[in-house]
Amino acid sequence: MSSNSLKVLVCDDSILIRKKLKDCLQECGCSEVLEALDGQKAVDIYKEEKPDLVFMDIVMPVKSGIQATEEIIEFDKNAKVVIASSSGTKTHLKQALEAGAYEFVQKPVDVAQIKNIITNYKKEG
Repeated sequence: MSSNSLKVLVCDDSILIRKKLKDCLQECGCSEVLEALDGQKAVDIYKEEKPDLVFMDIVMPVKSGIQATEEIIEFDKNAKVVIASSSGTKTHLKQALEAGAYEFVQKPVDVAQIKNIITNYKKEG
């Protein structure tokens, strides 16, 4: 599986963070990057597009990243949701893992973190 065959969904209510993450993913060779600006849109896009990986913020309008992660995992138990949060408290980490998150990264994310996640994902696949 090559990284450019990965379909990735980026969900964050900040357009700047979505752009930075999208640029990072493209730098890592991911050509298809979908975007959502809240948790509900992420769930809807996931159900329609079935991306390989999801990068999800926690604090968002409409539906939080934790709630969206739970719904996505309920819909597809094999979903890989990476929680990317600037508020990296132990509580958020615990909630993310309980919701079924694949990985938890601290924002701002960097290219090395993204490459590592993609490499680990491909090793499993």
